[in-house]
Amino acid sequence: MDTSPSVTGSQVLVSSAKKRISPTVTINPSSSDGQPSASGVALSASTSGHTLGHNTTTNSELTALFECPVCFDYVLPPILQCQNGHLVCQSCRQKITCCPTCRVAIGSNIRNLPMEKLASTMMFPCKYSQSGCAAQLLYTDKPDHEDSCEYKPYSCPCPGSSCKWYGPLEQVMNHLMLQHKSITTLQGEDIVFLATDINLSGAVDWVMIQSCYSHHFMLVLEKQEKFHGHQQFFAVVQLIGSHKQADSFIYRLELNGHRRRLTWEATPRSIHEGVQSAINTSDCLVFDTHIAQLFADNGNLGINVTISPV
Repeated sequence: MDTSPSVTGSQVLVSSAKKRISPTVTINPSSSDGQPSASGVALSASTSGHTLGHNTTTNSELTALFECPVCFDYVLPPILQCQNGHLVCQSCRQKITCCPTCRVAIGSNIRNLPMEKLASTMMFPCKYSQSGCAAQLLYTDKPDHEDSCEYKPYSCPCPGSSCKWYGPLEQVMNHLMLQHKSITTLQGEDIVFLATDINLSGAVDWVMIQSCYSHHFMLVLEKQEKFHGHQQFFAVVQLIGSHKQADSFIYRLELNGHRRRLTWEATPRSIHEGVQSAINTSDCLVFDTHIAQLFADNGNLGINVTISPV
């Protein structure tokens, strides 16, 4: 079988997330000592009745109160507010110096304990509800669910292409097989990935898919010029799946030959992260052209790839 992957130009794929539009959030202010006021506690007690789980309209109206006015995501515990009681999520709080609602300067972090208590009794929609997910979740269950949600959109993981495809996880492999037919697919947990013509100049990508343990893994080898005239190779494996699924595996890359051996072992990345983040931090197998020549044979480089469950 010819296992030689195709060679394409190197490009970076960028996708944007669609934001939800939400109303401005205003709640009772905290007292001067930074603790929630008595009126704030009364608000929580009066709105968190026993009918919350059975009244969809009430729950929907209440969840709207938790929308961050900056990113429009939900403000979840620990819940922070300005001195006038306006909420902002933790992520956005780190990026701002004044309240986005009333423009008052924000100094110390003020917790809103009544809203945190209310949040612990509520069911929040999955962040992919607009894509079809109907799940209603406690805020503590949202991260795990959303990481593996079947409605979570994925961009095309194929590097070195201008493909702008975006879709659900279960359609990624079908997209690759139909639109990127030059990518070689091999079966088995222990295979050899052959990169041909590694002496080509410029930025070059080699891509292959390895199928094992009922999952598909994508091996990417990139050749880039990181410094002036100094080219380096970066090899990384990513799982066509979620972060949680990727954490269940370990991959091992090995260059072997001429009485030399170079190995790298790590947890595969999810295709949601992409290979560029691994390359930027050198969290992958990194070697320069001189090392490559030590293991190459007539301009071809074989990489042993082993996938193991944790």
